[in-house]
Amino acid sequence: MMIQHIQKTLKQINHVIYGKPQQIKLAFCCLLARGHLLIEDVPGVGKTVLSHILASSLGLNFNRIQFTSDLLPADILGSAVYEPANGSFRFHAGPIFNQVILADEINRATPKTQSALLEAMEEQQVSIEGKTRPLPKPFFVIATQNPGHQIGTFPLPESQLDRFLMCLELGYPDVKAERRILAGENRRHVPETHEPAIDPETLQQLQQCVERVHMSEALLDYVQAILSFSRTSPHYLTGLSPRAGLALVHAARAWALIHDRDHVLPEDIQQLLPYVAAHRLHSISKMSASNRTEIIAPLTEVAIP
Repeated sequence: MMIQHIQKTLKQINHVIYGKPQQIKLAFCCLLARGHLLIEDVPGVGKTVLSHILASSLGLNFNRIQFTSDLLPADILGSAVYEPANGSFRFHAGPIFNQVILADEINRATPKTQSALLEAMEEQQVSIEGKTRPLPKPFFVIATQNPGHQIGTFPLPESQLDRFLMCLELGYPDVKAERRILAGENRRHVPETHEPAIDPETLQQLQQCVERVHMSEALLDYVQAILSFSRTSPHYLTGLSPRAGLALVHAARAWALIHDRDHVLPEDIQQLLPYVAAHRLHSISKMSASNRTEIIAPLTEVAIP
């Protein structure tokens, strides 16, 4: 029954985002694994539409935050405002208090503003005015990032990058998909007219199913070997953190569930490794930071049990 919900959701999203079934599946996998998604790509390839249709297909409320150099943490989290009528301060919640947040062009904001998301992404709560306020469940951040060579960008620190379970690129559409886009309707307004494929309660049930997907001791050894290799390899400045290992385990379980399996295969780990690990690693060589295949190539030397 759960696989039917998954297939229905993926089908609905693919009706809006043309020619990107793999990227859509990866984004949904990231959400099922209770993670956050970073999309690095040029403007105009459908990043905003993807995040919006993902939220509407799952019946989740959605808010977009445009990150700019003058954006302040209070613009994201909210603040207490004095009300003369009753002589007290009243908290006005910021846009972070939604289930799906699109942090658009996150690397155009200053590091101080970027750090406003750290507690929210890790603990699903924010601390404001000395009080801790929980965020809605499920809580999912999709951040878009412009290529680092573009003017006016601030690189994301390692602590921020490590909180994104996956990083991927949408890329330009193929010829057939682009023709459908050029000849079709304005897809930006499609999510507003779509009925949800599933509801938030069903989504949370799917997330619970992910936790029950079996992962053998041998595969846990494989993940641990990958982590250990990244920390001792001369190819990287620093290795993968324990959080990265957990992200790989959770993503592999979600990937298995999407493919209607109750157990993880080595191929699941290998297929997801570029999207889970590449943005967390800093290569010593001068290879392109966006070439995931080259960045994680040394990790393929780790033997599969």
